[in-house]
Amino acid sequence: MTTVRTAIVIGGGIAGPVTALALTRAGIAATVHEAYPATANGAGGIGGTLALAPNGVAALRAVGAQEAVTAIATPIHHSAMAVGHRRIALPTLAGVPPLRVVHRAELHRVLRDRASAEGVSFAYGRRLVDAEQTGSGVTARFDDGSTASADILVGADGIRSTVRGLIDPSAPGPRFTGLLSFEAVAGHEVDVEPGTMTFAFGRRGYYLYWPEPGGGTRWGANLPQQRPMSLVEARAVPSGQWLDTLRGAYGDDDPGRQLMATSTADDLQVVGSLQIMPPVPHWHRGRMVLVGDAVHAPSNSSGQGASLAIESGVQLARCLRDLPDVESAFAAYVRLRRARVEKVAARAARINHAKAPGPVARTLMPLLMPLLVRTAMDPEKTVADEQRYVIDWDAPVTAEPALR
Repeated sequence: MTTVRTAIVIGGGIAGPVTALALTRAGIAATVHEAYPATANGAGGIGGTLALAPNGVAALRAVGAQEAVTAIATPIHHSAMAVGHRRIALPTLAGVPPLRVVHRAELHRVLRDRASAEGVSFAYGRRLVDAEQTGSGVTARFDDGSTASADILVGADGIRSTVRGLIDPSAPGPRFTGLLSFEAVAGHEVDVEPGTMTFAFGRRGYYLYWPEPGGGTRWGANLPQQRPMSLVEARAVPSGQWLDTLRGAYGDDDPGRQLMATSTADDLQVVGSLQIMPPVPHWHRGRMVLVGDAVHAPSNSSGQGASLAIESGVQLARCLRDLPDVESAFAAYVRLRRARVEKVAARAARINHAKAPGPVARTLMPLLMPLLVRTAMDPEKTVADEQRYVIDWDAPVTAEPALR
C-alpha cells in the first residue's frame, strides 16, 4: 500500500486530467495546475483533431471515461491508401474496436468534466517555474508567485515540458519532423464510404481525409518544410496565405485539389510544425515523474500519441497505488512503459520518411503499393501488439525482483 496521498499534476491537456483521475481512483488526491486560463479550455486553444486507437479507448475504461469520449468521437471502420489515381483498401485488424477521431478541445472538456466530478481540482493560469524537493514532499512554484505542495509532482506538461528540465537539465528536447500540419473541413464530398479514412500521397505532400458526419470532408495535411516554426510563428502568417500555399502544393492531386479549393481561410486550423521526442533517459527523479508527451511523443504518423499518454497516466496510478514507496513505484512505471512507447515511436519514425517521397519513390509507389499492403502493411505484424493492449486496472503491480 502506497504512502503517497497527494499529487500535483502539471498540465491540463489530455494526459493531465487522465492522470489526475486515475490517481484519484487509486486513493491519491490530485490537483491539476494549467498554465493557460480556463477560458482556453486548459489547452491554449491549440490542436485540431486527434485519433484514439483501440488501446487508448480501452485505457479510458479504467477511469470511467470511455463512454463519454466515444459519444463525441467519430468511428473509423475502414482505411485506404491512395497514390495518384491508384487507391487500395488497407486490411483491418480483426477483433478490435474502430479507431476514434475526436477534436482535442472536446476531448479535453469531457476529461476535465469527468475528473472534476470525481473530486479532482483544477487551477488555471498557473505556469510552473521551479520545484523544490524534500525527503517527504515537493513544492511547486508558479510564475504568479504562488506555490503548491504535495507528496509527488507529475509532469504532464507536453512536449516542451518544464518538469522534464527540472528532472534532468540535460534531457533532450523535441525534434522537428520536417513537416508542417494543417486541418480543415472542406465543402467537397468525397466518394468514399462513411467511416473510411484515406491516406493520400500527393505529388508535393501527404494528406489524409474522411467524410465528416453532417457533411463535407475533414482533411489534414503534412506539408514538407525546411525549418521548424513555432505555433505563434505559424499562426502569425495569414490563414489565406497558408491556404494559397496548400492549394499550390495539392493542386495536381485528386481529391486534394477539390479539398483545398472548397476549404476557407476562416476554417483552416494551423496545427504547426510536427515535433517528436527522442528517447528520454530519465523519466523521474526523487518525487517528480513524467507522463504523456513530456516523456514520449511519437509523431502523428503513429496514431498513438494521445492513446499512449492515456495509458501512461493509468499505469502510473496503478504503480503508486500498489507499491510501498515512490522510488519503487516510479521504477515499476518505467519498466511497464519505456519499451512499449519507444517501439511505437520507432515505427512512426519509419512512416515519416514516406510522407514526402522523392521523384523516384513517387514513380515507384503506385507499382509497389499492392506488395506493401500484402507484406509491410499487414496489421497483424505491425500494430496488433499496440492496439490489442489492455490495462488490467484491478491487477496488482509488483516490484521488480532485486538482482542477485
